[in-house]
Amino acid sequence: MAHDPVISMLGTTALLLEAHGDTTLATQQKIWSLSAQVCSWPEVLEAVPGMNNLMVCFRKPPLDPQPLITRLCDAWRIVQPMAVEGRTIELPVVYGGEAGPHMADVMAHTGLDAQQIAEIHSAPLYPVYALGSHPGYCYLGGMDHRIATPRRKTPVLKIPGGAVSIGGFQTGVSASDGPSGWNTIGSTSMSFFDVTKQPPTLLQPGDSIRFRIERVVG
Repeated sequence: MAHDPVISMLGTTALLLEAHGDTTLATQQKIWSLSAQVCSWPEVLEAVPGMNNLMVCFRKPPLDPQPLITRLCDAWRIVQPMAVEGRTIELPVVYGGEAGPHMADVMAHTGLDAQQIAEIHSAPLYPVYALGSHPGYCYLGGMDHRIATPRRKTPVLKIPGGAVSIGGFQTGVSASDGPSGWNTIGSTSMSFFDVTKQPPTLLQPGDSIRFRIERVVG
């Protein structure tokens, strides 16, 4: 039987269901499935899947949220994973050098050289679990733990869009310029967000990313 999730209130207008930090694709597929289900509940305004979590927004603040919490727990126990047949997008990546200013830090932590890190990083097919952080950004599953590297103690104030980074046991690609506490190991020229397109985001949950080594510097 599935473990009960952790559920907490987000102010008076929403709650957050967390799946015990489980990063498996099967658990994320349950979150997608539960999101689609609860959107039809009359007291729910919207349900937003995150990485291993689901934010449920109320149409109006409930006097007592416990009945909805209980209903969510019951639904979680029986909901079936939703397999999404998404697209696979290939991203050419320049690893190291100016494109990957923190490659040396990942090398020092893992004991691997730049070529080994690039090869390990580009080997998996990464499922897109959720969108968030900033428009077009994808939370990805499936990174090899051999290249896992702690987030930076001091965040970088600005990294460019297309920066390919590692933070803990996850990897991701920045969709726009902005601050980051992750370790940038490379860069891609792919655009992930365009307001003139519909939808404006390149990828959706259920799609997949495959990184392709364009070259390795250093």
